[in-house]
Amino acid sequence: MHGGQEDHASHHAHMVDDFKRRFYISLIITIPILILSPMIQDFLGINIRFTGDMYVLFGLSSFIFFYGGWPFLQGSWEELKRKEPGMMTLIALAVTVAYVYSSLTVFGLSGKNFFWELATLIDIMLLGHWIEMKSVMGASRALEELVKLMPAEAHLIDEEGNVKDVQTSELKQGNKVLIKPGEKVPVDGVIIKGESSLDESMLTGESVPVEKFKDDQVIGGSINGEGSLTVSVEKTGEDSYLSQVVTMVKEAQESKSRTQDLSNRAAKWLFYMALLAGIITLAVWLLIGESFVYALERMVTVMVIACPHALGLAAPLVVARSTAIAAKRGLLIRNRASFEGARNLDAIVFDKTGTLTEGKFGITDIKMVESSEEEEVIRLAASLEAQSEHPIARGIFEEAEKRSIKLTEPENFQSITGKGLKGSVDGKRVMVVSPGYMEEERVSYDVDTYQKLSGEGKTVVFVLVEGELSAMIALADKVRESSKEAMKRLKELNIRAMMLTGDNKQVANWVAKNLDLDEVYAEVLPHQKADKINEVKEEGMRVAMTGDGVNDAPALANADLGIAVGAGTDVAMETADVILVKSNPNDVVSIIALSKATYRKMIQNLWWAAGYNIVAIPLAAGVLYNAGIVLSPAVGAVLMSLSTVIVAINARLLKV
Repeated sequence: MHGGQEDHASHHAHMVDDFKRRFYISLIITIPILILSPMIQDFLGINIRFTGDMYVLFGLSSFIFFYGGWPFLQGSWEELKRKEPGMMTLIALAVTVAYVYSSLTVFGLSGKNFFWELATLIDIMLLGHWIEMKSVMGASRALEELVKLMPAEAHLIDEEGNVKDVQTSELKQGNKVLIKPGEKVPVDGVIIKGESSLDESMLTGESVPVEKFKDDQVIGGSINGEGSLTVSVEKTGEDSYLSQVVTMVKEAQESKSRTQDLSNRAAKWLFYMALLAGIITLAVWLLIGESFVYALERMVTVMVIACPHALGLAAPLVVARSTAIAAKRGLLIRNRASFEGARNLDAIVFDKTGTLTEGKFGITDIKMVESSEEEEVIRLAASLEAQSEHPIARGIFEEAEKRSIKLTEPENFQSITGKGLKGSVDGKRVMVVSPGYMEEERVSYDVDTYQKLSGEGKTVVFVLVEGELSAMIALADKVRESSKEAMKRLKELNIRAMMLTGDNKQVANWVAKNLDLDEVYAEVLPHQKADKINEVKEEGMRVAMTGDGVNDAPALANADLGIAVGAGTDVAMETADVILVKSNPNDVVSIIALSKATYRKMIQNLWWAAGYNIVAIPLAAGVLYNAGIVLSPAVGAVLMSLSTVIVAINARLLKV
């Protein structure tokens, strides 16, 4: 699986390089083709004819047809096998008709050759495909990134109690492994010795580190806290939690709709139009008594003109422009088709931890005992917490930093596993402890206030000074200020805002109330997240998912538009269609605005490109023949060039 993803990425990069190489080589060969073409010489009023010049022209054009045109010939075969003619089939039709007819004129058929048209068409189409692929390149490495989450090695405890390092892949069910403080858990298993707190936020969405004791389950890929654990291996390889997430992401990516993009749909109808127009032109000229040679020339002119050069650049130039605008705004577009569809979104589902919230603890409430001073309590608590790496400790420490409170190095510092911290600060005995400790030691506190804070999903700790309660400090994963503005803007656009989180219901409801969300789904496991996205889609809504964790990856892959928050895991970013570099939920609204502007510009460009056809095809077919107007290939070339220039300028005018 891992190797397959690497192969896909390298194959994509190879294709970009291949189009680039074919374009430059074909462009060089096009120069002598233009010089040698009698039609171009007549148009420019020059004469550079010599014996055998048509055979040289035929040879150079044959090279461009088979070398430069090969990706389109090959692509058209694939499209026709799927019974879905598109851009590749339209290009292949035009270049094949031009090549075959022009070759016949070299070897005896009377008529004008179209080798110059063949060469310039292939050049522009190669350029368009190269620009397009380059601007949206970035084949997904989601599965590769997921595999990286698992540590390569584990500390195996043998039957004699000796510890040796082995490859994680060598572990078997029933093996015992040692997990040291701060290390990643290598496998799914059960704790048989020790206790610690585990950070599972990137796997389950649970924002608070989970306290784990003997007989509790641990998940491979989670991060151990400050305790040392001995774990009995339960699941390895494909049975593990992370492997199941890998499977879900893979299935979602493979089943994701491969909707034809806008220019491809336009090309499909132009293909049918070119065939029909060509056959009708041939038939009508033969019916009114013109020679087969003349009728054939008219048919070829129509079918070659039906593939406008501008169409090959209409979408790629807009895509390149919108990708550049997006990058400047901190939006990285990875999947163009999904990005184009963002203009039609009905609902946006947000993960909570790290997306709508900051993903780290901050103090929300401080309930003081009357005789205590708030600044002093924070100073004493933060002096103690500065010694710990626990997320709650960091939240209290950062509050002291924010208030510019000077801290003191504690003495006799001690961590009470699962209960809190204690030590001596400036000669005072200070403790920052959990509700569990308060119950065990029967220290009285305001239960109603505690239950109110806890009911909002906040984590409450107690500060004891000299054994007396000084304050209750409530902490929570803070809601981003930008989240509030983003939700307001989505309501104005009539887009439903939902939240999908693995966190508990109290926390989820507190955040939802703060943001006035339309719907909330809490305590949702990763596979259920993907199912929830499908449920919303089944209601007939086009849905985007915004998240940052491993647990969001299947849902991101399943959504019509997957949006990853840039501060999140590589897994989420590699699964997503768009990445928000600034981790700002407001940028989700910017994606929709840019998608709408991009789509409008594409439609304008396609009309310019198709407009050329609407005018040129009937004139080339000879509808105004009686009025003495028949579109010559040379005038067709001027119209084609003008259409291409207009499309290029229009793409540059894209603004949001």
